[in-house]
Amino acid sequence: MSANTLAASTASSAGSPIRRLLPGLALALALGIAGLLLAGWAPLQRAQISALTIAIVLGMTVGNSFGAQLPAVLSPGVLFAQQKLLRLGVILYGLRISFGQIAAIGPAGLAIDAIVVVGTLALASTLGRRLFGLDRDSALLTGVGSAICGAAAVLALERVLKPDPAKVAIAVATVVLFGTLDIFLYPALYPYLHMDAAHFGLYTGATVHEVAQVIAVGSAVDPATADSAVVVKLTRVMLLVPVLFFFGWRQAKLAHTAGGEKSKVPLPWFALAFVAVSAINSVVAFPPGIKNPLLTLDTLLLAAAMAALGLETRVAKLRALGPKPLLLAVVLWMGLIAGGALLVRFFA
Repeated sequence: MSANTLAASTASSAGSPIRRLLPGLALALALGIAGLLLAGWAPLQRAQISALTIAIVLGMTVGNSFGAQLPAVLSPGVLFAQQKLLRLGVILYGLRISFGQIAAIGPAGLAIDAIVVVGTLALASTLGRRLFGLDRDSALLTGVGSAICGAAAVLALERVLKPDPAKVAIAVATVVLFGTLDIFLYPALYPYLHMDAAHFGLYTGATVHEVAQVIAVGSAVDPATADSAVVVKLTRVMLLVPVLFFFGWRQAKLAHTAGGEKSKVPLPWFALAFVAVSAINSVVAFPPGIKNPLLTLDTLLLAAAMAALGLETRVAKLRALGPKPLLLAVVLWMGLIAGGALLVRFFA
């Protein structure tokens, strides 16, 4: 190749970053759209299987079916979906929360949410590493999914920890599994918990993994229970912000200890933007014609990010992690069920 040809090729490549992103980005978005469409299919809708769960399964199916046959040209766009689309999705998630909703649950609800989040993360870190011998990232990813908001929390912490995609996939799988079991278990437990509908809504919102699962459990009792449960749940979601800042600080401290150089704290700016969007949502009444499409876009962005993670998650890597993340998730799930009931009795 001549020097002129090489220079032209280099200039063309440098001048068309969008063209490099398009193949992988198109694949991730296509899988995300498929996840949204399948989530609306009646059998999956009744089972409350979210678009995010379907998208990562589709991504893993494609990634494991074709593997080495997938062209390298997909990589830039897939990475873009994992990083940029994910951050934008987390930011838009703030449209689901208002500060008025948080204030409405009162001091008892805030205290229960805070104890659940801190206690679950502490339990995950301690038991995951000391009892089950897991690495830090696997323990924390499983813990944050159980403590806060399922797959969305795992994805947000992934941007701070930057772990192997297989660890993200197994953490998502565990919170989806046990959150789905909650849909059937919690309504069956309700008659035996000796709680009224309002307290059961508090209990559900403070301990069930995903927002969709909270809605399903609350609706099995009555609509008012579902409404109060969702408010408590979304307050737990807001606690994701200080959690991300804490682990960003921890990452910087560990880097400083390992390398001997002071490292800046990696501020999760997307978390601050998430709070800003929540603040706007608190003071601006968006009409449904604007808000509903934005919420659909948010789900699509998160689903595309999940699909992109699935594309790089190989079954062999999941096998290598072994049953320990699943065992940790079982312990955390049981802790949420029993501990949450005790907290509601004590505080409410």
